[in-house]
Amino acid sequence: MVVVKAVRPAISCSSSGFDGGQLVPLHKVSFVNLTLPASLLSVRLSSRNNAKLSLVQSTKESSTASTNDRAAVFSGENLHQIDTNGKATNIVWHKSSVGKVHWQEVLQQRGCVIWITGLSGSGKSNLACALCQALYSRGKLAYILDGDNVWHGLNRDLSFEAEDRAENIRRIGEVAKLFADAGIICIASVISPYRKDRDACRSLLPEGDFIEVFMNVPLQICEARDPKGLYKLARAGKINGVYPPWLLYLKIGFTGIDDPYEPPLNCELELPQKGNNCASPCEIAEIVISYLEEKGYLQA
Repeated sequence: MVVVKAVRPAISCSSSGFDGGQLVPLHKVSFVNLTLPASLLSVRLSSRNNAKLSLVQSTKESSTASTNDRAAVFSGENLHQIDTNGKATNIVWHKSSVGKVHWQEVLQQRGCVIWITGLSGSGKSNLACALCQALYSRGKLAYILDGDNVWHGLNRDLSFEAEDRAENIRRIGEVAKLFADAGIICIASVISPYRKDRDACRSLLPEGDFIEVFMNVPLQICEARDPKGLYKLARAGKINGVYPPWLLYLKIGFTGIDDPYEPPLNCELELPQKGNNCASPCEIAEIVISYLEEKGYLQA
């Protein structure tokens, strides 16, 4: 085994050692060439910062690239990447022989995430339910991740501090990604007021598989509806003590009143409401269905 602790930038090396140049810390290395006999091709990267080696070509003459502060181990043609991710260490990704393409063939649909965002009272949950019903009637498999419902289980350990609120969205995004990877159409209905959090969820999926639906309903209409009575509490300054666990944006204010909502800049679908004319959830769901059909998500 060759243990790489520090190398020179842009070098070639063999089992006998390194040639030329001044040693530099591993985290600054951009590219390393290793020429080793196949029987000896077992390379481990180690440093205090847990840098990362990625296999570029698994041949007798193998190349590796140092990319970031994680650790990887590979041996010959078998690549086993060992990651340090957050608080988790020594974790390995195991790939299944049955993947997204296979499930899509079984389900006769393409997995994706429909991310419905908007102010409280804009109709996100109603749209999610109507859309799920419309997909069911067409024989398609869908699942709803409702912001309120997720707080009852997956995210019940989170507080309402800014960091935990971001973690709430991250977890929903990760779960939605798993559903999409199984070929399921996942409908996430979450206020998710900050663009950076929504964009982070988008980045988890292949291009096109994250469909952002913006319920563009003005604050005054949402407040007039006030289905949960939350706007009334916020206006009265009563959202500052004991509050229901499903209320997401509490300690720093209520979204739309004390805390900003950042509307999408480049969403796939924007569903505006003008004046008091409000389409029914079923009518709005058909708009989303038309988009899915146009993009080929309702067939394998």
